[in-house]
Amino acid sequence: RPPEDEEEAEVGWQEKLFSQFEVDLYLNESACQTPLDWQYHEEIQKLEKAGGRKNCRIFTYTDHDRFTNLEELSQKVTDLDHEVPSYLVERMANVRRRRQDRRPVEASSLKTKIITWEPSEEFIKNNHVINTPVQTMYIMGDLGPYGKLGHREYENVLCTIKVDGNGVITVKPDFTGTKGAYRIELDGEKREVWEYTIENASAQVQPEEEEREQRVFRDLYGRHRDYLSGLVGSDFEMPLPGTLRLFINGEIVSAQGYEYDNLYVHFFLELPNQWSSSPFQQLSGVTQTCATKTVGWDNVAYFCYPFTVEMFYTQEDEDSLPQWPVLYFEVLSLDFWQRYRVEGYGSLVLPASPGVHMLTIPTWRPVELGTVAEMRRFFIGGSPELEDLTYIRIPSTFKGKHLSRFGFRTETTGSVTFRLYCLQQSKAFLEGSALRQRMQTVLDRLGGFSQQSSVYDVLEAFQRARRRMQEARESLPQDIINTSASTV
Repeated sequence: RPPEDEEEAEVGWQEKLFSQFEVDLYLNESACQTPLDWQYHEEIQKLEKAGGRKNCRIFTYTDHDRFTNLEELSQKVTDLDHEVPSYLVERMANVRRRRQDRRPVEASSLKTKIITWEPSEEFIKNNHVINTPVQTMYIMGDLGPYGKLGHREYENVLCTIKVDGNGVITVKPDFTGTKGAYRIELDGEKREVWEYTIENASAQVQPEEEEREQRVFRDLYGRHRDYLSGLVGSDFEMPLPGTLRLFINGEIVSAQGYEYDNLYVHFFLELPNQWSSSPFQQLSGVTQTCATKTVGWDNVAYFCYPFTVEMFYTQEDEDSLPQWPVLYFEVLSLDFWQRYRVEGYGSLVLPASPGVHMLTIPTWRPVELGTVAEMRRFFIGGSPELEDLTYIRIPSTFKGKHLSRFGFRTETTGSVTFRLYCLQQSKAFLEGSALRQRMQTVLDRLGGFSQQSSVYDVLEAFQRARRRMQEARESLPQDIINTSASTV
């Protein structure tokens, strides 16, 4: 590369370095219209008398230059070639994100007037769009062939520096540092490739100033921490010993795969023995009616219905395992004539481990034999329903050991997706390490997250191993068993 193509320049904040195009433009008095143009005209004349500009290819556009306005207006939101700007994009494009003088008259009138019938354009800009004051500076490069400098088509943005009203400095692209040089490939016959690096040439902070700054930051963060602690407080309500608090932020996300449109979900929570909740706690709910949209092969209704549940488990027997609450729900559809149809029943056991759980539960509905029931369902609505929704799993009135559903005809329907955020609180969690060594009650052994989620699996594995041992013992001849027993 010839030496005239290599250049290094140290640029300060809002420092103006003129390009060859600007020198040729502003030397002509007929091209100067604004006060800024005349100021540049005088500065360029002084530069010419002093021997010309020192920079060659590297120049800058400051915050007040015409290029900065046009660059902000021409920025695209997406990468489409034929992008059609929306109303918001057009309104935001007309907003100059600079330091603007707020009018105290409009601010004071806003307190007295609820509606401003004739808002000014400045009032609209300041109140209806996000308008953070920003100062911008562009470091440019004239990458034209040697001897042909000053053509606008060869100008390229090398670096954009922005400083907002909060003092945040944005450099794009970032300082090169240990990374390789940035590359710009020009379109044309020669396909020239230019490389450039960006380095921070600011003076290093003195150790005394840096330490003083760190001390100020520590004081600021300490005051902010004390402020937050004062808002939150330190008196957290802890459950009693042997009590577990279960808090769930749930969301019925969607329902998909159902026959009819305009779906809604009715749900309620059943608390087993030893579980309780606040008297003001809502344990049931109904979502809004939601129309479906086609996604792939299914018709999906997006509810995004949130609900919150808080429950308490009080352990009475140390050797018993807790039964987790069950969420029962039914999906129904409602048509234009206010006819409703049962689309499906389902249930889910609340997760025993804390964290985020995304669950998709399949549903079913009862059916009758013959076409008459389906015609009645189609024309006048209605369908076989469950009087007791707990029959979805185990009826609440069932007291026996064997539950038979023989002869009960059902049909598989769609599914419902839940998102559950589970939190658990117990004193056993605070003392988990010591209690695991002393092997306390079952609830305490459930304190660890991993132990709590795997305790049922351990018990089932133990039962399977015990059954296999009994089957192996029964298959052995009796004389071997008696001999081994007498030997022992």
